[in-house]
Amino acid sequence: PGGKTTLRTWFPPTVLPSSFTFDLSPVQKKLLTHRRCKEQRKMLNQLLINRALKNYHAFMEENNDRGPAPSIPELPSTVRSYFFYANYLFMKKCVQSNPVVPIQQQWLTSMLTLVPQSLLEGKDRELLTEKLLREIISDYEKSMRRYMVRSVLIKPDIKGLEDEEEAPLPLLPLGLDFSRPWHNNFIQAKKKISSNLHILHPTMKNLLDFGYASFSTLLLVDLSNFRLKGPINCESLRTDVSLSCSKAEEKVLNTWYQRVISLFTQKAALKGVKSDQLDSFYNCVAVLMSNQLKELLTRTVEAFVKLFDPEDRNCLPLFKMALILDEKKMEFYPSFQDLEEAILFVVNRIGQTLQNVQSVHSWLMGDTATLDTELPNHVIAWATSTLKKSIRDNLEGPKEYLENYIEKYGWLVDGTAQARIQRFLAEEHSFSEYT
Repeated sequence: PGGKTTLRTWFPPTVLPSSFTFDLSPVQKKLLTHRRCKEQRKMLNQLLINRALKNYHAFMEENNDRGPAPSIPELPSTVRSYFFYANYLFMKKCVQSNPVVPIQQQWLTSMLTLVPQSLLEGKDRELLTEKLLREIISDYEKSMRRYMVRSVLIKPDIKGLEDEEEAPLPLLPLGLDFSRPWHNNFIQAKKKISSNLHILHPTMKNLLDFGYASFSTLLLVDLSNFRLKGPINCESLRTDVSLSCSKAEEKVLNTWYQRVISLFTQKAALKGVKSDQLDSFYNCVAVLMSNQLKELLTRTVEAFVKLFDPEDRNCLPLFKMALILDEKKMEFYPSFQDLEEAILFVVNRIGQTLQNVQSVHSWLMGDTATLDTELPNHVIAWATSTLKKSIRDNLEGPKEYLENYIEKYGWLVDGTAQARIQRFLAEEHSFSEYT
């Protein structure tokens, strides 16, 4: 309608001339009609070829980055191939031109949290971060467009499209068994773990309760009175700490340890534990007791080190030091080295406490095996290095004080003054000079 050209206007109905219709037999009419249809089909194929080539060349001219369009001999030889080749590229361009959902900002923020903060600081690092985010956004959009092409189009298997990277999406897995055969194995493993994981035994819960009630507020050394006692000497510090550790050890053995022993002398303590599991059960008890005692020792050491916190000097212990003359030299007593050794002695003395606690199994069996309650090496190393630094920083004032005294009055005690007097007396001087 409206003068629009269609295939029907190009190919009028197959009607034989009237001059031939009258003289032809039915068989001849059928042959002529067949020949006419064959000619029309040939013309239609040629039109489709021309239309496909026209679309293809138009598409290639719009996309100059693809290079010049291949010549006709290089194209597929059939009309179907021409049509699919050109229309696939045209449809691919249409799909790729559609907008994609932008990447969410919170995704980019989450990615940046995985990068260490030290790598994000600095002007150059900021530019590098922006470049990285732009690259991520570009890769995201490229992947989304590839996904859209793969979801919408199916690349035909024809010559000329070998380098096109978009391929059909993989098919969903068919015929797979989605049953849960692992569930029974999981239940069996859970039961086996429950039967062998002795920490879940009710007796272990009671043991944990005993430890929390006894040790949650306990320290082996009463550190609250250090500052209140005023200046103390090194020997008093050693004596007080040793006495406190001995009393605390005796208290722990008479309270907590006795409760633990009484707990395991009851028959209900081993309820549900098989005879072949007794060794592993008591090993679990020993590890739990060791951890509780080690935690007590560690907390005591940490509390002592905290007294020397440079940010809070209100609890810093005070020590008596005297400036003395000894063999023609001025020095502090006790020396700086003696003071450091006295302070580090506290850490070592705490670490020597509760080192001979007998295990429950050995107590029941009349053996002599003890618990592993040794203070961890990393705790000792940390405490030692921290205290040495604090002592060094706090002794800067006394060292400066000593150096000032030596500079002013050292010549009076180091023999310099005596030598000057002897030299003066050996010389001849006037009465006024002697005066």
